[in-house]
Amino acid sequence: MRKYLVKCTLVAALGGLLFGFDTAVISGTEQSLRLLFDGEYQKLSQVFGTVNFWHGLAIASALIGTIVGAMRFGKLADTYGRRKLLIIIGVLYFISAIGSALAYDLSSFVLFRFVGGVGVGGASVISPMYIAEISPAKFRGRLVAITQFNIVLGILLAFVSNYLIAGFELGAVTWRWMFGVEALPALLFFSFLFTIPRSPRWLLVKGYVDEAKKVLSQVGTDSGSIEDEVAEIQNTLKTDERNKGETIFKRRYYKPLFLAISIAAFNQLSGINAVMYFAPRIFGMSGFGESAALLGSVGVGLVNLVVTMFAISIIDRFGRKKLMLLGSIGYLVSLGLIALTFYSYDSEFRLVHALQQGLRDGSDLASAMASAMASAATGGSIIMWSLFLFVAAHAFGQGTVIWVFISEIFPNKVRGKGVSLASSTLWIMAALISWTFPMFAEESGGKIFTFYWVSMLLQLLWVVFVMPETKGISLEDMEKKLNLNDEK
Repeated sequence: MRKYLVKCTLVAALGGLLFGFDTAVISGTEQSLRLLFDGEYQKLSQVFGTVNFWHGLAIASALIGTIVGAMRFGKLADTYGRRKLLIIIGVLYFISAIGSALAYDLSSFVLFRFVGGVGVGGASVISPMYIAEISPAKFRGRLVAITQFNIVLGILLAFVSNYLIAGFELGAVTWRWMFGVEALPALLFFSFLFTIPRSPRWLLVKGYVDEAKKVLSQVGTDSGSIEDEVAEIQNTLKTDERNKGETIFKRRYYKPLFLAISIAAFNQLSGINAVMYFAPRIFGMSGFGESAALLGSVGVGLVNLVVTMFAISIIDRFGRKKLMLLGSIGYLVSLGLIALTFYSYDSEFRLVHALQQGLRDGSDLASAMASAMASAATGGSIIMWSLFLFVAAHAFGQGTVIWVFISEIFPNKVRGKGVSLASSTLWIMAALISWTFPMFAEESGGKIFTFYWVSMLLQLLWVVFVMPETKGISLEDMEKKLNLNDEK
């Protein structure tokens, strides 16, 4: 594997690091924002919905932005190029970090989080697409999966950053610092993008043959011959040329569309974004204090990182389907334990949480606290370890596989549109999951995690009976495997 290829991959994958940081940083600020904007939530709830409805919307505002980014950036990348769009994404991350930190009311906060979400949605499409298009097939799985590694590294860094900043006891401005620190890596990402080339496959689509050959000579090829590689890509493009301008919804693309939309929807129906956005709250719901909840979130991020590193190292050896199968089983075990524990210890958890928030008083406060803590200790421990198992299952399966899989199954000519649509599906589901979690969790932790469990049972069936294996197949040969060259 060439050093230049690794360098280009790491730079593009920095978009994933910022993606992860932006996703997880909200978890440390969520409960502060709930109190800060309570007055505005109350006014809005008099017009429509509940306080938790509007709080969920504020928290999910970035995810609504990701839908826009994922839907628009794939098509724009086919027109203007992958690298140029990555540069724009870097700018959006920087604006969002500074703007969110300086937000003066609910509207300005939602606006700047939305801007960051557009960047996240764009990165979810463009980073893996760019890496897939510069990578030889034998390395593609591991290299595209570096995007996922950087996402989980960003998540861990956000959890650690939140914990450390909270430790400085900065008072009312703590949440502002949590958002603001993202500006530095955003600026570095923007700067490094000017050191990498444009995608060779995109260059051939646009007719820049000489430049494409130069890039292929730097990153390496599947066949070992630059001329053979160019000829193979051009042959595929000639086949796709007959369908130039066609909709992605044409019948010949139904199979990859179904596969991509399915894996994207299942990714979020696991509840992973609810855990990443509300990890401290979930720990708090199970009896953890504020500092312990933030530290528990760091544990979530660490498990996510370690397991993702292991999964990336074996994805090209064992394949995408096996990882998804084992991940699905891990989902079912962990989500089942979490749901059952919330059902079994619900009253104890609620009492401990109320005592910690000062909602109960009286002369027997100390003894009530001690009794409730003792009763809930076992349940809290089960929740913690089950959450770690849940995150490990996600990292081993969906988290590592999804961006590799959806970047592999579409033909060159519509890959941007296809990946964009799949990413849009993921972010629509992510927004719905994060938006609704505060409402349902307030009523019952058991019910919402039971819903996630049922969804993962359906995913297991999909993996076993529907999902194809894609390891070791070139992007051009993938069309033949999925029978996409036939006119239909």
